[in-house]
Amino acid sequence: MSGIRIKHYTVRQDGDMRMAMRTLQKVHIGRARHRLLLVTVLTLAVSSMYPLIRAYADDRKRPVRIGVLNESWGPTPQDVGLRDGLTALGYQEDRDYFLGIRFTQGNRAALPAAARELVKLGVDLIFTPTDHSAKAALLATSQIPIVFATSSDPIGEGLVQSFPRPGGNITGVADLALELGPKRLQLFQEIIPNLRRVLFPYDASDTYALKEAETYRRAARQLGMELVEKPVHTPEEAQDVLSRLQPGEVDGVLQPRCCSMNIPGFVLDIMPSKRIPAMFDAAFWPERGAFASYGQDFYETGRQAARLVDKILKGQKPSEIPVEVNSKLEFVINLKVAKAMGLTIAPEVLFQADRIIR
Repeated sequence: MSGIRIKHYTVRQDGDMRMAMRTLQKVHIGRARHRLLLVTVLTLAVSSMYPLIRAYADDRKRPVRIGVLNESWGPTPQDVGLRDGLTALGYQEDRDYFLGIRFTQGNRAALPAAARELVKLGVDLIFTPTDHSAKAALLATSQIPIVFATSSDPIGEGLVQSFPRPGGNITGVADLALELGPKRLQLFQEIIPNLRRVLFPYDASDTYALKEAETYRRAARQLGMELVEKPVHTPEEAQDVLSRLQPGEVDGVLQPRCCSMNIPGFVLDIMPSKRIPAMFDAAFWPERGAFASYGQDFYETGRQAARLVDKILKGQKPSEIPVEVNSKLEFVINLKVAKAMGLTIAPEVLFQADRIIR
């Protein structure tokens, strides 16, 4: 996902942590990106520290090892929110817990092996930012507690038995992604009044994406729009479809949920040069140059998940911790991108936005 690649600083051993931190302090970056870079540095350090942890840690006193199973290219807002949420609850990194993150870079087929690797490393808890990573973690272990973030249908996806009593070794934070689809499309139409044909490219093998397409299809009919569906089978096909798109073919593009086949990354990279606006599902994207977004605050989802992790660390069973829902929503418009595309947004629409990036 070239649009959101994060620079990694190599950390060879424990002593390099301070040097890497000093390096970060000299880099001129925004607050949100600073947090992402910080988590990346800590992630790299943790990977090399697992053997050391096992060698000297007493089972009753050692820091808790949290394995993060991530299908993205770098730390997600959920990952950063988890870390910050644990800090807010009084946990100190390195003293009370370690984070070890495994990235599969959009390759969902690699998630099961990455999950098994975390189990082999002897992590005490697994954190999963997506449905797919949660499923992979459940296949890998029925004993280690799992906390998921950002699942739109945890019952339908087979993650939990019910919201009040999840059952098994898993609990987490659900989102409202499918329910928010119609509102997202409506806001897109309000931003771009002449929006008539909207492209929705998605992974043909992703069951969640099929649900998304159905939701958008119904909403488009109600709004008097046409949803141009484009299921793709490889990252190369997704990139080719978007690269060949010409202004006038469609009036806008809807981003499918992250991260399969890097489709959101291709949308982010390609659409601005074609002056075709794209609507995303989270503020993470407008912060990196996307046109607009509407959906959950995924950083807050991570912080909310930290409270569930805290309950597990204090002795509660995941099966008895109710699944929560993140109800914090954000409507974000990147005005710089709008101006670059020659788009004028009505003041009443700007007034609705929770945040405007100027």
